[in-house]
Amino acid sequence: MNVTEIIEGLVVLLVVAGALLTVISAIGALRLPDIYTRSHAISKSTTLGIMLILTGTLLHFWFRHDHVNSRLLLAIVFIFLTSPVSAHLISRAAYYSGVRPWEGTVRDDLAERRETLAKSAKR
Repeated sequence: MNVTEIIEGLVVLLVVAGALLTVISAIGALRLPDIYTRSHAISKSTTLGIMLILTGTLLHFWFRHDHVNSRLLLAIVFIFLTSPVSAHLISRAAYYSGVRPWEGTVRDDLAERRETLAKSAKR
């Protein structure tokens, strides 16, 4: 085995793992009960899945064509930074809009903060 075959195997592994994580997040979006659990599942697995696919693509072009695409590097960094933040903001907006968590939810850390905000808004 030479280096090219090892890199090609790594590229295949990264792309397949990323695709599987993306499929898992789609299943989570369909099966999980509320916006909070769906957002959690989708943001974690899709972020990692897309980053693995883009990393595999970057390695493919780097070792196969001797070309490093700066746009792929920027996309990896951009997705890494923005996906968790946007999922957090969507969940927070849903919570403050009155979307109730699933009845099986064990812990609600924002309930006290929400009550404090509601009391201060009435004043």
